[in-house]
Amino acid sequence: MSEDPRLYDGSCGPPPVPGPDGAWVTGGVLFAGVLMLCQGVVAALQGIAALGDSDVYGTVGDYAYRFSLTSWGWIHLVLGLCAAITGAGLLRGAGWARVAGIVMASLALFAQFLFLPYAPVWSVLMIGVDIFVIWALSAYRPSAPEIVAR
Repeated sequence: MSEDPRLYDGSCGPPPVPGPDGAWVTGGVLFAGVLMLCQGVVAALQGIAALGDSDVYGTVGDYAYRFSLTSWGWIHLVLGLCAAITGAGLLRGAGWARVAGIVMASLALFAQFLFLPYAPVWSVLMIGVDIFVIWALSAYRPSAPEIVAR
């Protein structure tokens, strides 16, 4: 045998990197779509609760980024509806939804950071979800359609 056995034992060289069309990435996009759809509906409900002046959220002391609860209600309602529409677009495979999903997840991440004093545990969880959604949507590279020569 003239072939070097070290080429096949797996002990040399870097570990394989998942490709942009691997199962982790394509499954991540599907999961990101489901997460955006669910997160959008929950954010819209969160906004409605804030608009209703209920006792769901406590008052904030001194916080640099303080908005009224009514303002937060409208912010969450609008972001939630847009995120739900984007999540539905991701599940349908719409091309615009990937870029819109990254933008919506970035805006939601920013809004949850500013909403930390009102619901700290929920905001931290949603920041983690938004980071995953941004990763999943930015790592995915759809395969280009093949051009058939006539």
